[in-house]
Amino acid sequence: MKYILPVLILLISSASGVSARTICTLIADAKSGELLLSQGDCSTRVTPASTFKIPLALMGFESGYLTGAHAPVLPYKAGYPDWGGRNWTQPTDPQRWMKFSVVWYSQQLTAALGMAEFQRYTQAFGYGNADVSGDPGKNNALERAWISSSLKIAPIEQIAFLRGLVNGDLPVKPAARDLTLALVEATPAAGGWTIFGKTGAACPRQADGSFDRARGWGWFVGWAEKGDRTVVFARLNQDEKREKGSAGIRNKQAFLKAWPELISSGP
Repeated sequence: MKYILPVLILLISSASGVSARTICTLIADAKSGELLLSQGDCSTRVTPASTFKIPLALMGFESGYLTGAHAPVLPYKAGYPDWGGRNWTQPTDPQRWMKFSVVWYSQQLTAALGMAEFQRYTQAFGYGNADVSGDPGKNNALERAWISSSLKIAPIEQIAFLRGLVNGDLPVKPAARDLTLALVEATPAAGGWTIFGKTGAACPRQADGSFDRARGWGWFVGWAEKGDRTVVFARLNQDEKREKGSAGIRNKQAFLKAWPELISSGP
């Protein structure tokens, strides 16, 4: 294992230009699992937020609820979560769901699965603590177990899940895996790499159950490909004061900017 140099830690911490600290950055070889870069606290679990859309897509395709990048198309209905703005109030298919992180589409998928199947898939994937019970006494497991609630995952566990996905080791049909991989947004990166990743953002809960909006988490997880080489990565940030926009998107932008240094720090 190689550890990032102090100068690179400074680069990563300041790359976004906002008050956020990097909790963990991990990069691992997808085939062998060798850690190429490990920096920070990568074993503490927090909410997966919208990074959970990757395993949700896998569940959806395996169950048959999702049948392709553009099916099913579901209409927005009054009362659905709409804090994502105009992108969340339009008819949505799996591709738009993943691209714009549409929460209500996730909720329709989990409702179609039902609690028993939702729990079974999460456990079968070995995903974090696999606790999809939701908020105690709220009966909201299918609505938000993965958003500042019971389900939690550490960056090192994100890496384990992603390796299982890209290597085809999870207990799903190859078609479900392939369709899920194809949904994740691809971004060209320096050095001839292509980065496939999903952001996520959510806030910790305070003692009274309210959200600590000044300390939001931002995730960026996925894999990167160059020729016949594939690595998986997980990066977790936390804001130190309330910021505009998504902590996950800011994390992604900083990660892409730092990518040349991050990948060159490994073997």
